[in-house]
Amino acid sequence: MKRQLLTLAVCLFSMAAFSQVKNQHAIGARLGAGNTFGSQVTYQYGLSNYNRIEVDLGFHSNTNGNGFNLSGVYQWVWDIESGFNWYAGPAATLGSWSYNNDYSGSGDSGAYLGIGGQIGAEYNFEEIPLNLSVDTMPQIGFGPTNNNFNMGLSISARYTF
Repeated sequence: MKRQLLTLAVCLFSMAAFSQVKNQHAIGARLGAGNTFGSQVTYQYGLSNYNRIEVDLGFHSNTNGNGFNLSGVYQWVWDIESGFNWYAGPAATLGSWSYNNDYSGSGDSGAYLGIGGQIGAEYNFEEIPLNLSVDTMPQIGFGPTNNNFNMGLSISARYTF
């Protein structure tokens, strides 16, 4: 058992040694599908060559109501091939919504907190300052107003600097 744990630790540390956070900053748009919040502004800040923080802020407004969503993710980044990476890490979300009185027969509103994670793959272009990614952020909501499991696929395009 000790040998297996040692082998796993060596593999994880060697993967981190070859990881690449190419740019310290990236800002852009994250477009989601499924039962996630939808479109968000996304920002990534590189902490080192192998990890970063991502913050996503979304606003939603239509005739049925409105709301906001703020997510934070700590990511580890691993290099697959030059410019192509995969990443994963824990995530937390804070949000609020409010439905109009004529939607679903009530003026329902509330706040929620969610915890979960994020996993995805990205490509960093060398010729232009662009990062494209696809990921999923499964989360479980907590609180009296939202205790659902949420998951969806998202694509992002970010300007890197």
